[in-house]
Amino acid sequence: MKKFLSIFVLMMFGISLSACADSRETLVVGLEAAYAPFNWSTQTANEHTVRLDGQIGYADGYDVVVAKYIAEKLNMKLVVKAIEWDGLIPALQANTIDVIIAGMSPTAERALTVNFSDIYYRSEQVMVVLKTSQYVNATSLTDFSGAKVVAQLGTLQDDLTDQIPNVNHLTPLESYGAITQAVRSGEADAFLAELPVAQSIISTNSDLTYVQFDEENGFVVTDEQVSVSIAFRKSDTELLEQINEVLASITTEQRNEWMNDALDRQN
Repeated sequence: MKKFLSIFVLMMFGISLSACADSRETLVVGLEAAYAPFNWSTQTANEHTVRLDGQIGYADGYDVVVAKYIAEKLNMKLVVKAIEWDGLIPALQANTIDVIIAGMSPTAERALTVNFSDIYYRSEQVMVVLKTSQYVNATSLTDFSGAKVVAQLGTLQDDLTDQIPNVNHLTPLESYGAITQAVRSGEADAFLAELPVAQSIISTNSDLTYVQFDEENGFVVTDEQVSVSIAFRKSDTELLEQINEVLASITTEQRNEWMNDALDRQN
């Protein structure tokens, strides 16, 4: 009887070990899937995409590549959920997702409710205009004085708009698709965007271009405002530490390569 029990226990122990070896924790990532080249949705799978949870299609982009890299290094199963921008932090706090990897800047206001990882990309702010615009040769924010400018709702870009002298600050819009159309139709003269986002948009809208500024003539921003980080619940300090270790292993050259590849896939 004892021998039988011993064999039974060993068999169950072996099954348990096998199950543990095959099982992986799940990392549920929230993003817009509408903020190229950081993230976008596609109906075509490739080596970079992840199927969108509960939706038809896949997520692609720089954020998705970063998420896949993190999940692989932590031996976690990756799940990606597409959530509107304003719903990302509420979804995180409601435990619908585990982290936000969505080109989000680690602003002081957001840090009141979530924790942020180390920076995983750094960019700059530019103005997108029509190639025929009177503002196409602008070199400073002053040159945009009186311009009708629009930005995405609930973003840093909408906050920065008021740094433009005498700006006609239009009501912010929900998506970059709507923002782009506002400029193309003449409803707005320009919109603000991070450089990679602007590059992605003009690659598919040949009538648009972007204006860059030097430090003395552009937007006054803090380092956190031109950087993007991963957002966590305040209680998830262990996961934060684990992911920061993974981010530390990604070189600047690798990050730039991933971003350039994402831009190429948008063309």
